[in-house]
Amino acid sequence: MTTRLFGERVARSEDRRLLTGRGRYTGDFEPAAAHAAFVRSDFAHARITGIDVAAAQAVPGVLDVFTYADLADGFADRLPLLVPSDKLIAPRTQHALAKDEACYAGEVLAMVVARDRYVAEDALERIVVEYEPLPAAVDLDRAAGPNAPLAHLDMTDNLAGLVTEETGDVDAAFAAAPHVYDWTLRMERSASMPIETRGVVARYDEREDRLLVHDATQAPTGVRFGLAMLFGMDPDRVHVVAPDVGGGFGVKVIQFYPEEVLVPWAARRLGVPVKWIEDRREHFLGSNHERGQIHHVHVGAADDGRILALEDRFLHDTGAYCSYGLILPIITAAQLPGPYDLENYRYELRSIFTNTVPTSPFRGAGRPHAAYVMERVIERVSKELNLDSLDVRRRNFVKEFPHHVGVTFQDGGPTVYDSGDYPKGLATLLEQLDLERTRTEIATARAEGRTVGLGFGAYVEGTGIGPYEGASVSINPDGTVSVATAHGSQGQAHETVFAQVVADELQVPFERVHVTTGDTRRLGFGVGTFASRTAVVAGNAVLLATTEVKRQAAAVAARILEVAPEDVVFADGAIHVAGAPDRSIPLGRLAMASNPTRYAFGADAEEGAKLSQLAYEGGDRPLPEGSHPGLAATEYYSPTSGVFGFGFHAALVEIDLETGHVDILRYVVHHDSGRIINPMVVEGQIHGGVAQGIGGALYERIAYGEEGQMLNATFMDFLMVTAAEMPRIEEVHTETPSPNNPLGIKGVGEAGTIPVSATIANAISDALNTPVDHMPVTPEEVLTLAGKIESP
Repeated sequence: MTTRLFGERVARSEDRRLLTGRGRYTGDFEPAAAHAAFVRSDFAHARITGIDVAAAQAVPGVLDVFTYADLADGFADRLPLLVPSDKLIAPRTQHALAKDEACYAGEVLAMVVARDRYVAEDALERIVVEYEPLPAAVDLDRAAGPNAPLAHLDMTDNLAGLVTEETGDVDAAFAAAPHVYDWTLRMERSASMPIETRGVVARYDEREDRLLVHDATQAPTGVRFGLAMLFGMDPDRVHVVAPDVGGGFGVKVIQFYPEEVLVPWAARRLGVPVKWIEDRREHFLGSNHERGQIHHVHVGAADDGRILALEDRFLHDTGAYCSYGLILPIITAAQLPGPYDLENYRYELRSIFTNTVPTSPFRGAGRPHAAYVMERVIERVSKELNLDSLDVRRRNFVKEFPHHVGVTFQDGGPTVYDSGDYPKGLATLLEQLDLERTRTEIATARAEGRTVGLGFGAYVEGTGIGPYEGASVSINPDGTVSVATAHGSQGQAHETVFAQVVADELQVPFERVHVTTGDTRRLGFGVGTFASRTAVVAGNAVLLATTEVKRQAAAVAARILEVAPEDVVFADGAIHVAGAPDRSIPLGRLAMASNPTRYAFGADAEEGAKLSQLAYEGGDRPLPEGSHPGLAATEYYSPTSGVFGFGFHAALVEIDLETGHVDILRYVVHHDSGRIINPMVVEGQIHGGVAQGIGGALYERIAYGEEGQMLNATFMDFLMVTAAEMPRIEEVHTETPSPNNPLGIKGVGEAGTIPVSATIANAISDALNTPVDHMPVTPEEVLTLAGKIESP
C-alpha cells in the first residue's frame, strides 16, 4: 500500500547525483566554446575618454574585442528596469558596456572573445582605457546629504527614490505617549557569495535561427523572454536552461547582468559558442551586494511597553544603479512591524545612489534590517522601562488574523498577514530553551566572572508572492510520472518536495516520479526561484496539474472498467474499482490506453487500439470531446497575495573580553511555515539561513575606501562563517496552515537568516549591558562596546 509522503522526512533525491560528482553546472557545457573576458573600471567614478583595443585585437587567438561603440539597436540601450515604480525619481540601470561614464569600480567597459580564457585574459592587459577621474559618492550618510559628490554626472543629487506611508494617526499617538525615544541603527553592506559564481554559455544556430543559453540564473524564463525581445526573435526559438546551480541567495536573480546579454550577443555575432565563467574577484566587483541601511527611529511607548507610535526614516544604499527598483527598502518598511500590532506607524525611505556595486535582494531581502530595527526597539524600550522584554513582546503581539499591517507589500497590494499564532510560537521556543534553567545558568556564569548574555529575535516573513508559476505533469507508458517546472533549483530540493506532492496525489512510489526544473524547453512560462516562493507558488501549480492528470486517468479507467469515475481508487501505481482491488489497471497501461491509436505498438498498447475499435462500433468517437491523447496537464497557480511565515530565535553567547570574540553557546530556532512538506528539507533551509545570518552578524562586511575602492575583495579579507564558528542549532516547529492556498503552506527559504543579527545583537547587549545598534559587530567593536578600547 502506498503511504502518505506529505510531511515525511523523505531523503533528497538530488543528493546522490550532486555528492557523487554527477551534477552538471553551467561551466560543464560547450567544452569547445570560445571564452569571454571583461575589462572592468579601475575607478569608482570617472569619465571614459578613450578605449584603445588595437593591441588586444592583434593577440593570436583573439576572435574580437568589443566596446560600447560596437553595440547597436536595443543592445546599446540601458539594461531593463526589472521593477518599475512611480516612486523612483531617477530610475537608472547600466549599459551592457559602459558608454561614457563609469559609476563603480568593476563596471564592465569592454569584452574580449578568444579561443580560450588564457588568451582572453592576456588580451585584456593590452587594452588601454583613458579615464578622467571624478569625485565618488561612497559613504551612505554623506551621499544622502547636501553638497555630496554626485554618483551620476547628469543628476543634481543622489536620490534614486522616495516612498512614504502612514497607518493610524502617528502624530497624535506621539503626543499622547508617556515615553518617547530616538535611536539610530545601522546595518552594513554585505554579499551572498555562493560557492558557484555566475556563468553564461550561449550557442546560436544561424540556419534555424535558434539561441540556446545555459545560465547559472535563478530566473531562466525571464532571461529567455528578455533575450527574445532584445534579439527580436520568436520566443519559441530562444531557450534558457538553468542546470544545477551552486547556490544563488538572490544574487543570480538579476535580469540582466551585462554578461548575460553580451555572451549570447557575441555568440550570434561571431557564429561560435561563447562561454564566460565569473572568477571570484569578478564576483566581488561585478555581482550585486545588499544590506546597507541607516535607520532613524522615533518611538512612543506606554508604561507597560506597548508601542503606541513608531516612525522610521531610513536610507537605503542602492549602489550605482537600481535595476531592482525600490523593492528592497519597500520590503524593509512593510515587514518592519514583524509580529507586533503597530496601530500608528509611519515610514519614509530614501534610496540613495552611491558609486559602489549595485544592490539587489540577498537572502532575507530587506527583512533582516526590519527585524533588527524592530527587535532592538523592543529591547531598548524594555530596558528604558525596566521591563522583561518577553513580556513586552507578548503585549505587542498581533492577536487576530487576517491582520492588516496598513502599508503596501512588495507586490503592490496591502500587507495582510494570513495566519499565525505568535504567543504559541514564542512559548514553543522558550520550552525548548528551558528559560528558567537557562537564566539560572547565566546568573551562575556571571557570578564566576564570565561575560554571557541571552538574546531573542522575532520575525514575520512574507512569502509565496506571484504573479504565477506553472507545472507540467504527465504519466508515461512505463508508469513513471514526469514533472517539469520552468524555474530552477539552487539547492532547495525541488526534485524531492514536488515528487512528494505528486506521489501523494497519484499514489505512486516516490522513486517513480521524475522532476525537471529550470529548462524552458520543457516549460516556457514562469517567474523564478526567489523570495521564498517556490513551494507555495510552484508547489500549488504542481498540485493543480497532478489533480487534472488524476481526473483524466480516472475518466479513462472508468471507460475501460465500465464504472463511474468516482468509483475508482488510486493505489500502488494503479487504479482499481472501489471494493474490488483485483479489477485494476496500472497507470502506465492507462497512459497507453488514453492514446486511442490505430495501431498497437506492443502488447501494452493494445488497450488504446481496442478503445478505438469499441468507440467506432458504438457509433462514438475514440477521443471524447474535451479530452486529449495521453495523461498530461500543464496548469498555472497565481496567488491572490503573499502568505506569512513567522518565528522566534534565541542565542546564548559568551564574550572573551581579551579578544572580543563572541562564542555562541546555544542557538534555538522556532519556525512556522504552515504545513510542512518535508521536515528535513525545512531544517536544512533553516540551518543554512542561520549560518548566513551569523556571518552577517559577526563576520561579513563589504568594506570600501573613501575613493570607492573595495578593500576586501578576497576570501582572505572578507570573512565568512565556517563550520568552526557554527553552534549546534536546536530547532522546533509549529504548523499554522495558510488559508490562502490549497496546500496550506508558506515559504521557508529565507527564514533562518532574517532575525539572526537582531538575536545576536540582543544577546551581546545583554552580556555587556550596553546598546548594540550597528551590525555586524567585529571583535574590535565588541571591545569598544565593552569599554576595553577607545572607539576609532
